Amino acid sequence: MMVALCTGMLFIVYRTTLFQYEHTEVRPTLLIHLCVRESAFASGLLNNLPRGIVRPNSDMELKPLWSSSSRQTEVDASNRRYLLAMPVGITQKRNVDTVVQKFLPENFTVMLFHYDGNLDGWWDLEWSSKAIHIVAHNQTKWWFAKRFLHPAVVSIYDYIFLWDEDLGVQHFNPARYLDIVRSEGLEISQPALDPNSTEIHHRITIRARMKKFHRRVYDVRGKVKCSDSSDGPPCTGFVEGMAPVFSRSAWYCAWHLIQNDLVHGWGMDMKLGYCAQGDRTKKVGVVDREYVVHKGIQSLGGSGKKVLHS
Repeated sequence: MMVALCTGMLFIVYRTTLFQYEHTEVRPTLLIHLCVRESAFASGLLNNLPRGIVRPNSDMELKPLWSSSSRQTEVDASNRRYLLAMPVGITQKRNVDTVVQKFLPENFTVMLFHYDGNLDGWWDLEWSSKAIHIVAHNQTKWWFAKRFLHPAVVSIYDYIFLWDEDLGVQHFNPARYLDIVRSEGLEISQPALDPNSTEIHHRITIRARMKKFHRRVYDVRGKVKCSDSSDGPPCTGFVEGMAPVFSRSAWYCAWHLIQNDLVHGWGMDMKLGYCAQGDRTKKVGVVDREYVVHKGIQSLGGSGKKVLHS
């Protein structure tokens, strides 16, 4: 009976995600945990385990080696928690340090993906021992995300920031950013880009100085004409891959969207709207009040140049 119920509910979640213009918001996290557990029991894989000890999910919180109470090692479910995950190389150490110091005071867990193999060069930073470090030579952000940000592992985090290492955060405050995202119901978002950024690819990502946030851009120039009738990227329902922010539910969907052999992720940002948990023209947005500078430094080497594509 439970298997049939789970199958039916998961089908509903799938259909709601597939048809991105539906307005019903779906929060699949608890349902998925229940179904994974019950399906495993039904298949016989966990029959020898007492049901009270089965845990279908985990987290990235560091645990003390010794504790006077087991409760101290549990994540307090009443507190909001967030995750910042970044691919990093030692050449961008100074900028990464600046970014992390902005996020840590706001109840963020920090996970660094070291694509250059250099881990020893980070230990002199005060916060380094509090971060999660994962090393794999010459791998990209999406490779790391697919393998180490499984929804069952990051389900305690309300929002997941999957950022590049070359973002300037002088004008960005994580707490104020999240206040805007929550109040406006944005399931997928990004901070706007300073117009003076070295690298800008889509006009929708450029900061609108007089707005708190925006969901669409109007532009009659270039190859793509953006107007009120536009209902998809890059005119509306779009964020770019360098600084996406996902709600828990949106990340559950986006993780399944990432193909196992995905390398650079070019073009995937055009598909993220499928995971908006409703109408992408309303659930996806760019936050102008808290913005960043995109320096355009390629993660695996090379140099950026100022470009703008409509």
